[in-house]
Amino acid sequence: MKPYKNKINRIRTFALSLIFIGVVIMYLGIFFRKNEIVMLIFMVLGMLAIIGSTVVYAWIGLLSTKAIQIACPNCGKQTKMLGRVDMCGHCREPLTTDPTLEGKEFDEAYNRPNRNNVDAKENSK
Repeated sequence: MKPYKNKINRIRTFALSLIFIGVVIMYLGIFFRKNEIVMLIFMVLGMLAIIGSTVVYAWIGLLSTKAIQIACPNCGKQTKMLGRVDMCGHCREPLTTDPTLEGKEFDEAYNRPNRNNVDAKENSK
């Protein structure tokens, strides 16, 4: 299983990779200079990837302003948290805002709405 990272950092990494992918796609279009239609298609696809990156950056910026800022108990630095459970952006300490999840093993599924129903059923038994 891959190591879990802070949600905000994962989305920012995805947006940055979209920029590089867009540049590579446009660069590949240079190899088709003799066929202008194919070159234009590569250039447009690359530009769409870069525009998509801009949209993702704007979206995560809006999410980041609404995120809860908390101090990590492990490293003491301020970090932003999305959802009920997340990782510290600095030291990858599991964090939660839900007191019922304190001490439980970290699971990203706690953020999904369906997971709340599963937890309620387990607690009622």
